[in-house]
Amino acid sequence: MNSNYVIALKSIWTKEITRFLRIWVQTLVPPVITMSLYFVIFGNLIGSRIGEMSGFSYMSFIVPGLIMMSVITNSYSNVASSFYSAKFQRHVEELLVAPVPNYIIILGYIGGGVARGLMVGFLVTCVSLFFVDLQIHNILVLILSVVCTAILFSIGGLLNAIFARSFDDISIIPTFVLTPLTYLGGVFYSISLLPEFWQGVSHFNPVFYMINAFRYGFLGIADVSIVWSFSVIGTFIVVFYTVVTLLLKNGVGIRS
Repeated sequence: MNSNYVIALKSIWTKEITRFLRIWVQTLVPPVITMSLYFVIFGNLIGSRIGEMSGFSYMSFIVPGLIMMSVITNSYSNVASSFYSAKFQRHVEELLVAPVPNYIIILGYIGGGVARGLMVGFLVTCVSLFFVDLQIHNILVLILSVVCTAILFSIGGLLNAIFARSFDDISIIPTFVLTPLTYLGGVFYSISLLPEFWQGVSHFNPVFYMINAFRYGFLGIADVSIVWSFSVIGTFIVVFYTVVTLLLKNGVGIRS
């Protein structure tokens, strides 16, 4: 890679990471508090009544899903809000006319989203240790699944920001698409508990595969093949990246 491109990429990464660290009370603390409430309410209070899930305590079962939920939400929202702010303040044009290819810009924003997602995920994991003794079944699957998921939803956030025409538009997808997919992706239950029809429907939910792979990394249990889970995640990454690249190339959502 051209050394100038490397400098440009580092500059965007630095800007994006500094952006959310500067207001860490707003970007890092709230999701940790929210997940802590989930641990207390669903894990301790409700979990004690539910008992075991797939051979593990209910708290141990839901922790991987809650960690992944925080990663998904924060990697997505970081890129969506950052890129749309650049559009709104009219300085995204300066970035696009700079002598760097679009893929550098895309990777820069993805890097910022991944950094925030993983940072929040790490903090939530640390908090979960107060409630449950975490075990790791496969560290490679664990790391690969969380990183790939953060990348995917960072690209998704960028896609949302490109089409957004107002600040309200960047909250529509998280509210009406992301949240339902996450809650129905097996965070709080195993799809084996569902009727056969709804088990089939769950297989059309991409978030299900991400939580499935991440839970396997922790507990060693999975509702579908890990290879298939990573194939689905990888396919979405390639498709989303290709779409975003074409949109930036054609100036969609940028040119007035």
